[in-house]
Amino acid sequence: MGERKGTNKYYPPDFDPAKHGSLNKYHGSHPLRERARKLSQGILVIRFEMPYNIWCDGCKNHIGMGVRYNAEKKKVGMYYTTPIYRFRMKCHLCVNYIEMQTDPAGCDYVIVSGARRKEERWDMRDNEQVLPTEREEKEKLETDPMFRLEHGVADQAALRRAVPTLASLQEAQSAWKDDFALNSRLRRRFREEKKTLREEEEEAAALQAKAGLSIPLVREAEEDRRLAALLKYQSPDSYEEKQRMKRTEISSRSWFPSAAGARAGEALRKLGLGARAQRGRGGPPSSATPPATLTGLGIIRRRSGEGCEGSVEPEKGEMTPRSPPKMQGGGDAGTAPQSPPGAEPPAPLTASLVADYSDSSSEAETA
Repeated sequence: MGERKGTNKYYPPDFDPAKHGSLNKYHGSHPLRERARKLSQGILVIRFEMPYNIWCDGCKNHIGMGVRYNAEKKKVGMYYTTPIYRFRMKCHLCVNYIEMQTDPAGCDYVIVSGARRKEERWDMRDNEQVLPTEREEKEKLETDPMFRLEHGVADQAALRRAVPTLASLQEAQSAWKDDFALNSRLRRRFREEKKTLREEEEEAAALQAKAGLSIPLVREAEEDRRLAALLKYQSPDSYEEKQRMKRTEISSRSWFPSAAGARAGEALRKLGLGARAQRGRGGPPSSATPPATLTGLGIIRRRSGEGCEGSVEPEKGEMTPRSPPKMQGGGDAGTAPQSPPGAEPPAPLTASLVADYSDSSSEAETA
C-alpha cells in the first residue's frame, strides 16, 4: 500500500512544490485523515486492543481480552521520562465509555473509569516462582561482600530444600521421554476401550431386540453383578413333578364334563339304552330304569287327517295298528264306506308316529 501511495498520486497543474511542499498541504488535510480530526486537542484516534478481561459498568457484560476498539489516545503525564497515555473508548454493547491509562511503574494498564478488571493476577512469591533480582539488591550484591556471602548461604539452603521437589519433577519428566512408546501404549489402550464399548453396544442391541425394549440400557456395575449372584430364580416345582401332577389329574377326571355327562345319561334313559349298555358290558340291569315305551320315548300317534295343532291323547301300551271304526248301516269294519255319487272320495285313514320330547322326562318319572 505504501508503494502505491507514492506512485499513484495526482499532481494538479497549479501545484508548486516550493510553495505547497506536499499534496496534503495542498489539499489542506492530514496524512492520517479522520484519525487526526481531534489532533488540535492533542487527541489521536488509534486502534486499541483490550489488554485483559474486564466487566463493563454500563451493561454489566464481559469484555474479553483482545477485543479491539477505536480509542482516543491522549498524553496525561510523565513517569520520569516515560509518558503516560490515556485511552477513551466506547463499549460496543452499550453507550458507556471506558477509560484506561498506562502504568509504567508496574508495566501494566490501569482502569480509570467505566469498567472493572476481572482479577486474574497472582503474587509470584506465593506461587513459588523465581523472582527477578531488583536493581537495589543487585547493586548491593556487587558492592557489599558480606551481603554477597549471606545471600549465597541463603541460596544454598533454598537449593537443599528444593532438591526433593526437583528430583521428583525430573523423574516425572523422564517417564515421558520416549514419546513414541508412550503414544503407542496410549493408542493401544484406546483401541481396547473402543472394542469393549462396541461389544457392549452390540450386546445391548441384541438384548433390546430379543426383549422388544425401546429404552436405552445402562452399563453393568460391579454392585449389580454381586446382587445378581445372590439371587436365584427357581420354580416351586420341577418339570418332572409338574408332568406327574398333570398325568394324575388327567387319569382321575371323567371323560365328559359334569353337565354333558348328565345330559348324555338322560338321553340314554329316554332311548332305553341304559340297560342295553349295561347288558353289553356284562353288568346286571338296573332296576331303577323302566322299560322303554312309546309314552316314555315321547312318541304319540296322530291321524294324518288331523292337523299338527290337534291334540290327541297318547295311547298307553305298545304301539299297535288301530282298527278303523265301524260304519253305520251294518257295514263291515274292513270295507270303506260308500260315498254318494259326485262327491270326492274321503282320504284314507292312516296312522303316523310323531316324536315329542316336551314332557317325556316327566312322564317317564311318573311311569
